[in-house]
Amino acid sequence: MAGRVAVVDDEAAARKRLGEAFSRDGYQVETFGDAEAFLARQGQAPFDAVLLDLRLPGMDGLAALKRVKAMGGDTEVVLVTGFGGLEPAIEAIKLGAYHFVAKPVRLAEIRNLIKAACDKVALGRANRQLRQALREETGLESMIGASAAMRGVFELVRKIAPVNCNVLIQGASGTGKALVAKAIHKLSPRRDETFVSFNCGGFTEELIASELFGYEKGAFTGASATRAGLLESAGGGTVFLDEIGEMPPSMQVKLLHVIQERRILRVGGVKPIDLDIRVIAATNRDLKSDVAEGLFREDLFYRLNVVNIHLPSLSERREDIPLLARHFIDKYSLLFHKSVRELSPQALQMLSAYAFPGNVRELENIVERGVALCDGDIFDTGDLPRELNPADARPAQADEPLVSLEELERRHIARVLESTGRNKSLAAQILDVPRTTLWRKLKQFHLE
Repeated sequence: MAGRVAVVDDEAAARKRLGEAFSRDGYQVETFGDAEAFLARQGQAPFDAVLLDLRLPGMDGLAALKRVKAMGGDTEVVLVTGFGGLEPAIEAIKLGAYHFVAKPVRLAEIRNLIKAACDKVALGRANRQLRQALREETGLESMIGASAAMRGVFELVRKIAPVNCNVLIQGASGTGKALVAKAIHKLSPRRDETFVSFNCGGFTEELIASELFGYEKGAFTGASATRAGLLESAGGGTVFLDEIGEMPPSMQVKLLHVIQERRILRVGGVKPIDLDIRVIAATNRDLKSDVAEGLFREDLFYRLNVVNIHLPSLSERREDIPLLARHFIDKYSLLFHKSVRELSPQALQMLSAYAFPGNVRELENIVERGVALCDGDIFDTGDLPRELNPADARPAQADEPLVSLEELERRHIARVLESTGRNKSLAAQILDVPRTTLWRKLKQFHLE
């Protein structure tokens, strides 16, 4: 498909000459006499390349360039001026112009510039489509990583996804356990059936039972109608049980029975219901230690732990930080309609030195905040939270006083709260705990 080119110039003769030349080169060309008409059209159907005059009636070329970049997208802008001097050229490049040329314009030069700009846009678009196709083929489109540790995870996911066995995913909070569970489902023969997720933490036994198993009409006060549970609703598909280590012991017995028998009884029911589901569980706890301490059933552990996938912390795969940061910049630039395109070397250095106790989820939160606050097209150190300075990134010194694990937990919760502006929902997401658990911790540590 030929590229789309816009010519924005208040001189009718120049518009006609350039438009005809670009049309002969095979481009779809539209011409405009002012910036306002061009921007209206750009908003409807973005161009690949724009030849934009600096001096226009009404809005000038620099202001129009800012608007184009604020819209996002791939459009490349070549700015043209009849006035000499470096200042407008420098300003145009800072604002993201592809190139800057002075009048009188040489047609051959302009045609080469437009071709190069359109080729750049086409190449970027083709690369994105290829990456998307590869991701869709692998089922790992939401997971970013090129480190040896993550390549091992990807290979294991591809290997076990087609096998109808239970999987236990273990890793610290924020490492992407839910993404791995969804990737396994997407690569499995069950991909066209339901994927159901349930968080086992922060709920009473009665609520877990009614959510997972469903209930019959009249089973308890308020049960005005029969309701299928999540396990039954996932028939033919995959059930993801997050925070499995938080499940009460009495519910562990019931879940073990379901996995063994592949049948459930609704709360208040007497007729068993056959199940065809795959179970994927996840935890940030050391379940082997919990089994040894009597906190988790050994028989349930082995039923779940047919295949174990360990997710590395972000500090164990620091080489992935640049990839992840740029991915999140692209994601939130598009979401927030920003024109942030690059991460400065200084900002990347600070991110790479940081410990990331909240792992990938914390990195995403930091980048999301930075893109929201960023004024230009470069994500720089000023867009990072103030705690991400070299002093904070350094490990504790040997002469620093040692504190209890409880005090470390209190300090970390306080820091996460501060970095999120005391947004408890976001803090709970970063800490990977239910809001009810966070509320109890806030009361315990007097952080309300």
